[in-house]
Amino acid sequence: MCINTLLKERNMTKYRLSKVSGVPHTTVIDICNGKTNISKCTAETVYKIAKALDVSFDTLVASSVEKRPYFENFKSHICHKVKRLGDFAFIEETLLSDEIRKFYDMQWYPESLYLLAMVDYLCRVNNLPVAKEYSDIRRAQLEETLYPAGIHALSTFSRNEYYKELSVSESIPEFIRHNIVESEVRDVC
Repeated sequence: MCINTLLKERNMTKYRLSKVSGVPHTTVIDICNGKTNISKCTAETVYKIAKALDVSFDTLVASSVEKRPYFENFKSHICHKVKRLGDFAFIEETLLSDEIRKFYDMQWYPESLYLLAMVDYLCRVNNLPVAKEYSDIRRAQLEETLYPAGIHALSTFSRNEYYKELSVSESIPEFIRHNIVESEVRDVC
């Protein structure tokens, strides 16, 4: 989880975190600004910050250690997972793992919103109620429309916005609500 997010949630300044944790203010600033990766800090420093923020050591380090996949690979993985598990098992596993919230807290907004859109879409087509615990995230939207790589490339090379416009009009409602253009989640090889 991002330290800046934790600070905001706790209404705590970087200076206050430094005082409470005993970690030098410059170190806290460097970590918060991304100049220093927390996974490269000493265990003692991470422990002090985790204790001051009342989170586990693992929670604090997890977001800096995880490698973010290319978004097209992420989408493909999710679609294949739906195909492999089936709709109900996918919904259940996703909700139980709370990946939607974890991605959102890590500020991986496209991944979080894509996963939420997928769950909401599968709930709709299977006449299931949507998960209420994500109402706050459900209102979120990406600042810029996220098109599939193929559509983006086609529009760029043809210098024509027609393909983007067409893809938006054909997009699944649960995805376009978050500014993600997605029209086919079932036809994966």
